[in-house]
Amino acid sequence: MSAELLLEETLIKRSQQKKRTSPLNYKERLFVLTRSKLTYYDGRAEKKFRRGSIELSRIRCAEIVKNGGGIIPCQNKYPFQIVYDANTLYVFAPSHDSRSLWVQSLKEEIKDNPGVWAKFHPQFWQEGAWLCCRQAEKLAPGCEEYNLFGDISRKPLPPIPGEERNNERPHDLSLEKGGEYVVLQKCDVNWFRARNKYGEEGYIPSNYVTERKSGNLVQFVWYSKQVNRNKAEELLRKEDKDGAFIVRDSSTSGAYTVSLYAKTAAGDGGAVIKHYHIKETQGLPLQFYLAEKHLFCSIPDLIEYHKHNAAGLVARLRYPVGKQDKAAPSTAGFSYEKWEIDPSELTFMKEVGSGQFGLVRLGKWRHQHRVAIKAIREGAMLEEDFIEEAKLYGVCSQLKPIYIVTEFMEFGCLLNFLRQRRGSFSLESLLSISLDVCEGMEHLEANGFIHRDLASRNCLVNDSLVVKVSDFGMARYVLDDQYTSSSGTKFPVKWSPPEVFNFCKYSSKSDVWSFAVLMWEVFTEGRMPFEQSQNHEVVTLVTKGHRLYRPKMATPAIYDIMQLCWHERPEGRPSFAQLCLMISDALEADAPPPN
Repeated sequence: MSAELLLEETLIKRSQQKKRTSPLNYKERLFVLTRSKLTYYDGRAEKKFRRGSIELSRIRCAEIVKNGGGIIPCQNKYPFQIVYDANTLYVFAPSHDSRSLWVQSLKEEIKDNPGVWAKFHPQFWQEGAWLCCRQAEKLAPGCEEYNLFGDISRKPLPPIPGEERNNERPHDLSLEKGGEYVVLQKCDVNWFRARNKYGEEGYIPSNYVTERKSGNLVQFVWYSKQVNRNKAEELLRKEDKDGAFIVRDSSTSGAYTVSLYAKTAAGDGGAVIKHYHIKETQGLPLQFYLAEKHLFCSIPDLIEYHKHNAAGLVARLRYPVGKQDKAAPSTAGFSYEKWEIDPSELTFMKEVGSGQFGLVRLGKWRHQHRVAIKAIREGAMLEEDFIEEAKLYGVCSQLKPIYIVTEFMEFGCLLNFLRQRRGSFSLESLLSISLDVCEGMEHLEANGFIHRDLASRNCLVNDSLVVKVSDFGMARYVLDDQYTSSSGTKFPVKWSPPEVFNFCKYSSKSDVWSFAVLMWEVFTEGRMPFEQSQNHEVVTLVTKGHRLYRPKMATPAIYDIMQLCWHERPEGRPSFAQLCLMISDALEADAPPPN
């Protein structure tokens, strides 16, 4: 069997939908390709369990999947498909090069199969339809020409650079490790036409080269070429945001460093700055990493991944710092000093919802920044409450109605986001959502605010899938971490602890209870807490010690975090700073050493 081995790699497999409403699952599997079979295993180190096997003679199509800009809810972002019998197996590779190698190898092995398709579907089958052509029949004819041979019929795969090239064709360009090449034409997925430093032109294999020079990073707001270590630390301390970062040139020529600012868990205002060298793998194809388990073909791909996954860093890369001239201009709504916004700078677009105090519209500020504009109905908010709201956002108070201007959160309410994408979330993505909310609440806690209405319906999601706490209609600033309501304000019973529905006593610890209910919403992908019970029944149940059940997607360790937050006495619950550490521990992989 070993003589037949062609490829072996750990990839991610998407479960096949048996029916339209069945959830999607993503599992790591060890894939093994031989001359006769494609087999995948539950690849535990101590023992491998075979999960499936496909005879190559049954395969009718092997091709990449064009995602069309959609969200891929797993770590591997390069999908390809294997069509056999009446089934489509979707597999996700960790890199462009890995995917190309698997697809090309499969095409080579199946090129003589009878019944190979003439056309295929280039995008996913999802929610009962082909995303490419919107046909609702899973066995509908393909909509794009299928190239059985890929690039095999046109050019042979090149030898590995450095090996003898006795049969080298005149149009092949020799590669040197560390050499620089100008890409003249991207001929296809496997071959580029390029020019070397001597002016010679020819074909080079795409999977042996990568874009890596600093000129390619200039376009990114997080890259600062002329910033040394001391200047980076000065800029990060001035920004004073957990997760603020800069990518800069290292003292070693041709290398790069990520400088990252993180608040300490003690909640005393302290912070640390870590400097991580972006490392490169040995040999070809070249890959980049901060944590060895997470390799990427380019530095932008690496940065994009660590925006959502700390994966061993002291924090996620949340706030790029450096090119202030390219950032949004100064206004309170974007964390600067000027509170008042000139109404002539606002362009009103479509209505996107309604809040407690009035309509919310999508708009543009200064014709370029997408913002949400909340119109405050006259008499809907007391002046002192409006001032508190204005401290969180920018305002436009020169005309009536008064407007509050915030950043526009493209994916809207977290509750709808969870429900609309139910079945597509990984454990890591659900933990990441929880951590986003927890970090937002830690900020409120540290600044003396209690929210009083924390729930998934009151959080928003932007186009980078960052979740932020919103809707501060019931928020209060307190000096002693406690607030007792005497106004008869309605409160959300199913999210409230005993001291709220018994004594109307609010604190950061009552927000902690609500946060655990929000976590439960996240791990049930948007289900209603106590969905079979009325409010008065929930009061009785909680008072008697009853708690929400463990969601299927929550591990026992994650459910333990929820239960800590549901301690009967407020003083028995953790702080948000402690919760951030607990969730980070659940989320993190092994940490790379800082440099």
